[in-house]
Amino acid sequence: MEYAIGLILAASVAGLATVIGFDRERAFYPTVLIVIASYYVLFAAMGASSRTLIIESAVASGFLLVAVLGFRRNFWFVVAALVGHGVFDFVHHLFIDNPGVPHWWPGFCLAFDGFLGVFLAVRLIRHPDLCRGT
Repeated sequence: MEYAIGLILAASVAGLATVIGFDRERAFYPTVLIVIASYYVLFAAMGASSRTLIIESAVASGFLLVAVLGFRRNFWFVVAALVGHGVFDFVHHLFIDNPGVPHWWPGFCLAFDGFLGVFLAVRLIRHPDLCRGT
């Protein structure tokens, strides 16, 4: 069920952003990536140790850096980071013990991140001018 909800929510966010025009702003997808990556920090703050909070903050900072690089240089970095974060969600529990993460989160976030990454890739293929940095 979490996969279906992630897909529906991602399609809703992407569709609404396109219809309203939010995604005409170059900062939209990188900002979404930063917010997505920050959830594990929130989960660590809610239910884990300071050590886990530091690890999750370091990982989120890596995604933040890729979001900035994608914004400034080439949006394909944002696509790769969104899809990469989806994969990260699926294997996160193998590397980081964060008891604050809900049991349904990995599937939900994998579906959300993967859909949004593919959606952005299609947008970039159809509109290559979006790839260029500022």
